[in-house]
Amino acid sequence: MCKKLALQIDVRDNVMVALEDLRKGQVIIKGSLEVTLQNDIESKHKFFNRDMQAGEEVIMYGVLVGKVQSFIPKGGLMTTENTKHASDTFFYKNILYTWKPPDVSKYIGKTFNGYRRSDGRCGTANYWIFIPAVFCENRNLDVIHEALHNELGYATTDKYRKYCRTLLDAYKNGEDISQIKFGSFPFFSNTIERPFKNVDGIKFLNHQGGCGGTRQDAALLSKLLAAYADHPNVAGITVLSLGCQHMQVQDFLNDVKLRNPAFDKPMYLFEQQQSQSEEQLIAEAINCTFQGLTEINKIERQPVSISELCIGVKCGGSDGFSGISANPAVGYTADLLVALGGKVLLAEFPELCGAEQGLVDRCVNEKVANKFINLMGAYDAMAHSVGSGFDMNPSPGNIKDGLITDAIKSAGAAKKGGTSPVVDVLNYTERVTKAGLSLVCTPGNDVEATTGKAASGATLILFTTGLGTPTGNAVTPTIKIATNSALYRRMSDIIDIDCGPIIRGEKTIEEMGEEILDFCIKVAGGEITPKAVLLHQDDFIPWKQGVSL
Repeated sequence: MCKKLALQIDVRDNVMVALEDLRKGQVIIKGSLEVTLQNDIESKHKFFNRDMQAGEEVIMYGVLVGKVQSFIPKGGLMTTENTKHASDTFFYKNILYTWKPPDVSKYIGKTFNGYRRSDGRCGTANYWIFIPAVFCENRNLDVIHEALHNELGYATTDKYRKYCRTLLDAYKNGEDISQIKFGSFPFFSNTIERPFKNVDGIKFLNHQGGCGGTRQDAALLSKLLAAYADHPNVAGITVLSLGCQHMQVQDFLNDVKLRNPAFDKPMYLFEQQQSQSEEQLIAEAINCTFQGLTEINKIERQPVSISELCIGVKCGGSDGFSGISANPAVGYTADLLVALGGKVLLAEFPELCGAEQGLVDRCVNEKVANKFINLMGAYDAMAHSVGSGFDMNPSPGNIKDGLITDAIKSAGAAKKGGTSPVVDVLNYTERVTKAGLSLVCTPGNDVEATTGKAASGATLILFTTGLGTPTGNAVTPTIKIATNSALYRRMSDIIDIDCGPIIRGEKTIEEMGEEILDFCIKVAGGEITPKAVLLHQDDFIPWKQGVSL
């Protein structure tokens, strides 16, 4: 079988993707089409498969992704100079979308060991979380974090502390510390045994909000924190408040009850301006939390159907292979889960720019479609109001690795959502309630997006990356998936799954999609701990929409 050098993703496309470094003069053959390259084409980058005139539309993934700025010969390289972002308008067409679910017979009856909550929902982890009502309490949370993590066996930085101690001893002894390399001699990891076997972690939601911004931002933060308190992976909560901030604790409690009237998790509240001292505040918070940990440690995993899973799909540090390997593989995983009765969340609205019509056409009714159209329009208007726009979304790293326009990036990013109907559209912090694929309004920013997915109820996150990014989430185990094998080998300490075999033709998208779902089931049941969790990549960034005052 001949090795494939380039890929035309859709028969309508007038561009092709280089699957490896190609040289000027090289001839690429696809059926009856022959293209002689006019430039060196780096792996992941695009070249045109016919002559392109100025003003012509660039089609990739079968959709409009840009417009040509000047004549480009057949075989010419696509660049940021000769191609600019363009995307089609979108509207509700009232068409009947039909979907053929994948074969899921091998998964029928499969379960994972999850944590069943009193309201019937099921978590993939059992966490205690600390919430600051305002950024003023972050330092107190840091003190508590160090105490609890070190003494209860959750710390992962012991090897770095020992390395620092070794350097200090060498310095005191007059030795050359430049010769003491990390890893040159054994470091022993934290040997403290975890006393709470059924508590998967203690998480801290440090943030920079709660006061100083607009009241609207404080209100949105309150809803976000309430969503985390109510999350299926969370068993108990400690809240530290200063007292005078915009985001009052009572507002937070109201939002919790509004979100879940049956909320019954243990929750401890502390207000510093009513305490005798900072020392007393911290000591009481530790004491009460310790008591709470003894209670949630009594909760044990039990078999539940994989239809109980809610998976958020995310891409970050994307490259020119994202849309042809990892993202469609995750999309197939999403289709499998939807076919099994589970929930999937696709977010990052700025990275759906250009892919909107396909998603609108998949909406189950006009109400769902119009909510998506209105949220996209409002978000786009908000971006333009500050002199920006969705077209400015690709980062320098994205562009360097072949994502020339936002529409190219978006068309590939949308592949993570698979092909199933869109059953619901959720605004930021809205809770998912329907089985199937839901769209969630979040920024494209990696951490803001994962923060928003968890708020809507994702109990696992699949995070694809082509460049590598050390991102996770505080309450939702995050599984990292590489688009290419070079990245997987280089950053295997932070990445769980390699989709490079798709690029090499060694595995199909469907085969990788099933492998990813199998991995998800093991993570959900506590059989595998993903790298982001092991490394405490507990990222949490609220979406701040207003100005600072």
